[in-house]
Amino acid sequence: MEGEGYHLWAGTAASQEWDAAYTKAEAAVANLTLKEKVVLTTGKGYFTSTCTGNIGSIDSINFPGICLQDSALGVRNTQGNSAFPAGINAAATFNRTLMYQRGAAMGAEFRGKGINVQLGPYMNLMRLPASGRAWEGFGADPYLTGEGAYQSVLGIQSQGVQAVAKHFLNNEQERSRAFSSSNVDDRTVSAKSSLNSRRQGWLTSVQATRTVPPPRASNPPFIETASLNLHRPVVPPQHPGERGSGDIKAMNDTYACENNATLHGYLKGELGFRGYVMSDWYATHSTADAANHGLDVTMPGDVIPGGGISWFGDSLVLAVDLGSVNESVVDEMATRVLAGWYLLGQDQGFPETNIGSSGPDVQGDHASLIRTIDAAATVLLKNDKGMLPLKSPRSIAIIGDGAGSNPSGPNACADRSCDKGVLGMGWGSGTANYPYLIAPVDAITNRSKETNTTVVSSLSDSDLKAAAKAAAGASVALVFITADSGELGYIVEGTDGDRNNLNAWHNGDDLVNAVASVNNNTIVVVNTVGPILVEAWIDHPNVTGLVWSGLPGQEAGNALVDVLWGDYNPRQVYGRLPYTIAKNQSDYPAQVDFDISLSTIQISYNEGLFIDYRHFDAANIAPRYEFGFGLSYTTFDYSGLSVNGSLTSGSNYDATVVGASLDAALHETAASVTFTLTNNGTVAGHEIPQLYISMPSSSNEPPYLLKGFDSIFLSPGESTQVTLSLSRYDLSFWNAETQKWEVPQGSFGITASTYAGVFRMSSTLATVFNLTIKTLQAIPDPVSSAVIGLVTEIWNAVQQDTVLDEPKQAPSPPPVPARV
Repeated sequence: MEGEGYHLWAGTAASQEWDAAYTKAEAAVANLTLKEKVVLTTGKGYFTSTCTGNIGSIDSINFPGICLQDSALGVRNTQGNSAFPAGINAAATFNRTLMYQRGAAMGAEFRGKGINVQLGPYMNLMRLPASGRAWEGFGADPYLTGEGAYQSVLGIQSQGVQAVAKHFLNNEQERSRAFSSSNVDDRTVSAKSSLNSRRQGWLTSVQATRTVPPPRASNPPFIETASLNLHRPVVPPQHPGERGSGDIKAMNDTYACENNATLHGYLKGELGFRGYVMSDWYATHSTADAANHGLDVTMPGDVIPGGGISWFGDSLVLAVDLGSVNESVVDEMATRVLAGWYLLGQDQGFPETNIGSSGPDVQGDHASLIRTIDAAATVLLKNDKGMLPLKSPRSIAIIGDGAGSNPSGPNACADRSCDKGVLGMGWGSGTANYPYLIAPVDAITNRSKETNTTVVSSLSDSDLKAAAKAAAGASVALVFITADSGELGYIVEGTDGDRNNLNAWHNGDDLVNAVASVNNNTIVVVNTVGPILVEAWIDHPNVTGLVWSGLPGQEAGNALVDVLWGDYNPRQVYGRLPYTIAKNQSDYPAQVDFDISLSTIQISYNEGLFIDYRHFDAANIAPRYEFGFGLSYTTFDYSGLSVNGSLTSGSNYDATVVGASLDAALHETAASVTFTLTNNGTVAGHEIPQLYISMPSSSNEPPYLLKGFDSIFLSPGESTQVTLSLSRYDLSFWNAETQKWEVPQGSFGITASTYAGVFRMSSTLATVFNLTIKTLQAIPDPVSSAVIGLVTEIWNAVQQDTVLDEPKQAPSPPPVPARV
């Protein structure tokens, strides 16, 4: 069992560490001139930085400067580094330990290169299934994204490297990203922001973009990371809306980097963020407004590349001299930057920056970890006839360009801006150079030698006749298809960031159907940045398997072999989808806005809290594959669900103080959900139990909300008791009228599930002090006819503080939607 001790409150420890760092920083700043203070707030410039960004040195306090370097999956623009699985693959593991280990390994490589700041993790949600950069992050759910970001920050900063939460609020499409306004209501900001989960105190940095925040819902991921000592949120370059006491309204002239309501009111106020806020590259648009309203650092420093003029720098000195910015504001900006530096101990023994050709090789044994994460992230979506794991097939046909190598080399295209050979990452600044890239055709060929299996191949996506010829007569045919996307700035096969649609690239559907027409054991392997539509072939009787490999990084082929042959089972868990795969693109609640306009593009978050599975549940739309879905090579049984705890409705904390959303009273355990998990299959393996809650209808929340998960290993016939905790924060919603997190009056549905859409067991929790438990009838699993769970109904008097001798009739458990 991975363990569920993740509601631990980090506030006290984080505060003590920050206090010590601030004491050092304030003493140093007191000895600086105004010009020296401004050095800490201003990047050195695009062409004069040796790293992605640099803050200059200050000899008077022995400050050597700060090197900031991409990316969120490894050290960019260097050699001797590892190319880690993308964030979306880390999310697919649903395994906090692996998320942490990935962060720690990346942190070690950044430190080894003398890099102070890793520009990651990426924390924006997959609001849009075609979003160009969503693969850099942790999927479509705020809770899962929060966990992924939290563990990543902990891991990165365990190595003494500052982590950056990017991007601060609603930077979720590439098209028109510099000329758009994200218009979001106040509630959605808290609910969907990945800075709003549970433990933000350790976060040292946040990067601000040019967009507005999302609506507040329960457990958005930003509190998750804001209670880390994270240094810097990155603010992306879009116009943000302005958050008032009630809701957020689009204010086209208010950029995210000068939005007082979100930076001071929300981030530094409500979330108590003590790190520094940095602009995305060229996202700053003013001097006084930006400094006075919460921006601490402008990057890369100059207004235009090589222009020599900055919004901060000498302009900020002049603004102080003219009285438009008080020097105390600059003092705070400089103090925040130095505090982050001190917090991670970078003032003592930190290596000198060396990312050039003579720099050190920092890979260590990270290839093994990467391979482990890849296997754990691979999602088995279909396995008819029990074709997987492979045993000793007589022959294997390998079909598709995605199984091979880029003939020009894995790093031939700038920032990976092409889709040739196996797809290991998307493109843009969120990439790294491959030290090598294992092609599936090579790994499968090597593994097949152990069983004297014949391998034939056709590594073309367009030659359907050759594909059919290779596949005909083979014991099994593996068809590789891809879909790619990335950052605005490159045009790859007609795609300039966000995907134009959700189809497989290179006419992948035709390739699958051509192979399936001649081979009755066709297994499709998908390497993709996000969901693709599979309806053109998924029900074909000869398509017996579907393996979702995502973006695995350098060990792509080796990890796929581990899954196809089951070589790492039982030691490895297989993944779960971190997003929903729909039957139609129109089934998703929001799409990329491709409008072209001379004025600001208005991006309205009309879906509010209802993204991905939350929307599908509310609209009663049957997806092809649900969020959290994934098969295993064994089976599991759930039984004996019980819920224990006490809960009162309303609010129990002071929402007016700085850091109110980090109040310990919100984050202590309010209820514990316990059940028995049994491996009733024939091989050992991991299960990923997921905990969903259904809020009282008065809260107007989505029908089901993910609030917990675990990764549990069991041998055949073995059972264990699983306990998942719920905090008061987990059971609260953001009340835009009172500006508080509040527990609504009424009954909560509590569900232990293998994925969104199939419910193993359900119970209800009323907002009262005392709970009564009663066992009701068994519920058949929608996936199999076996009765696998008991419904535990918890009820009591709904009048607060009152216990009745005879309980009222228990409310019905949440309805189980039919799975199609």
